[in-house]
Amino acid sequence: MENFDYAHRNTGRTSLPGATFSASLVRGAWSKELDEARKDAMRREIPVADDESLQYLLCTAVASGAKRILEIGTAVGLSATALLQALPAARITTIESDENFYTEAKRNFVKFGVSERVQAYLGDAGEILAMMDGKFDFVFLDGPKAQYIAYLPEIKRMLVSGGVLFADDVLLYGWVSGEVPCPAKRQSIVRKIREYLLAVTDDAAWITSVVNIGDGVALSVKR
Repeated sequence: MENFDYAHRNTGRTSLPGATFSASLVRGAWSKELDEARKDAMRREIPVADDESLQYLLCTAVASGAKRILEIGTAVGLSATALLQALPAARITTIESDENFYTEAKRNFVKFGVSERVQAYLGDAGEILAMMDGKFDFVFLDGPKAQYIAYLPEIKRMLVSGGVLFADDVLLYGWVSGEVPCPAKRQSIVRKIREYLLAVTDDAAWITSVVNIGDGVALSVKR
């Protein structure tokens, strides 16, 4: 996950129309202890999924019956923990490039009693994905946004037919959709996200819907 504007993101403010009302309807499907850990991470400006996006992630994963999950962008492990709390039979393979986040995530997996169901990797996701040969039925893509398009071929290779790819932050404060003017220094990342969105919508191997939840979600199902 990129280290930019997380103070903005985690305050719950968003550029997307209707988000304030829909976010007010969220009743978190995760434990009270995990909720406290999430609030603490937000106070420290750690990249944590907002409540609305996490709720949608859990709804999607539970509805799909996910059992073999790949997460790209562990941060401090709280979204992965929420997934494992919601899916008692699931296991997660997760990748994080930041050593401090990775270390804290490992502690959190132990703290919340899910460590035996987690395989955590520290390193560059592009390099790690290329060496993996597993099969997954659900992928949570929440790592460096500019790399989504680069990760896509490896994700497609490992995702089973009927599997779900959940890509977070694909509208990025409304910059990607054009609802909000994009700062000049963010135009490169916006171009990369648009490349990703075109790839998953133009490729007949995917059925994709882009939803205005949080900072935007692209939900793709592999045929």
